[in-house]
Amino acid sequence: MNIHPTAIIDPQAELGKNVTVKPHAIIEGNTQIGDDCIIGAYVVIRAGTTLGAGTEIHTGAVLGEPPQDIKYEGQESYLIIGCHNHIREFATIHRASSAGQSTQIGDHNLLMAYSHVGHDAVLGNNIIMANNVGISGHCVIEDNVNFGGMVGIHQFVTIGTTAMIGGFSKIVRDVPPYMIVGGNPARPHGLNTRGLQRHDMSSQQIAALKHAYRLLFRSDLNVSDAVSTILEQSDPTAEVRRLTDFMLRIDEGYGGRQLDPH
Repeated sequence: MNIHPTAIIDPQAELGKNVTVKPHAIIEGNTQIGDDCIIGAYVVIRAGTTLGAGTEIHTGAVLGEPPQDIKYEGQESYLIIGCHNHIREFATIHRASSAGQSTQIGDHNLLMAYSHVGHDAVLGNNIIMANNVGISGHCVIEDNVNFGGMVGIHQFVTIGTTAMIGGFSKIVRDVPPYMIVGGNPARPHGLNTRGLQRHDMSSQQIAALKHAYRLLFRSDLNVSDAVSTILEQSDPTAEVRRLTDFMLRIDEGYGGRQLDPH
């Protein structure tokens, strides 16, 4: 291991093989740092945090701080970060707000400078968050989502797989999978065709999604009627079924957020 002498590492911290810790980093006890991780200068890793192998944390990032939730009373909770993530300068990720629960980040994600992930959020894999993206508590971000810079996400929002969020957008409702959305408040502007192509989706699959998009967002049908029409017209692909199921779940919560219990 390559540990700078100015780093402060609690003896109860568990460090894997070939870990690098740069100047003035702080790693508290009850933490697990996977093999081949790189911990940048002035990084703070608080108790209850786990980092998967090959993850790189850049200068000044703070991981595992208590949640920014006035109901939190110090109960033990966790932050679990997967493998091969890049967390850039001064990003912040908070642990969960309830005892025994965890904020979760998957694998192969890029969180750029000053981005934030709030308590109890769950992020999947291969997500790109540009600078200053703020994800509030209890959000779910599915795989392969791309965020432009300066995006704000309301608590309890779900963002479906392979969506693309335009910069400076205000997200207060769930974002359906495969969509390009943007604005204040954000709304769908089309299908994320290039993203789907990058993930090896066939032209037939994309055409089926485009047809579903037109009925859901560019027709006079309400959501339930649009979904019925989509399902009646053809045998839906797995992607179309995922989109229609997502759309039907949105109204199960409050304010267009399927996870919002209020």
